[in-house]
Amino acid sequence: MQKGSGPRRGFKFLEHMGDAYVEAYGSSLEEAYSNAALAMFEVMTDTRNVEPRFEQPVTVEGHDLNSLLYSWLESLLVKFEVENRLFSRFMVEKIGTEGDLFKLKARVFGEDLDHKKHPSKTEVKAVTYHLMEIESSGPVYRLRFLLDL
Repeated sequence: MQKGSGPRRGFKFLEHMGDAYVEAYGSSLEEAYSNAALAMFEVMTDTRNVEPRFEQPVTVEGHDLNSLLYSWLESLLVKFEVENRLFSRFMVEKIGTEGDLFKLKARVFGEDLDHKKHPSKTEVKAVTYHLMEIESSGPVYRLRFLLDL
């Protein structure tokens, strides 16, 4: 991964020793969360090679926006690890509150892992709360998070 890569894709990789430090952004929270997921899968493989052969609904919840981001990325990482699924398109349809919880509803698109078609870049071991930030500045939402490699 090169520092600063991906600005036209809604994310970039920031300087960090040994792990992937990501900044994802968008004009809405939904777009920023979608771009965060794309960045995580870009760490693992070249997402341009992942075709949207199936669609899968994803719903997660958290007690705040940070735990919602963690739950979102972790649920996708589990789908990769357990179901051998790669994703390249993420449509976060809604982020809102229900009672005391934040909820995210999305549709993700991808295909089953094929080692011949999807070269492995770097293994993501875990999503972390370390250095996690969520902020908005004018019309832009920015998320920062660290992936343990």
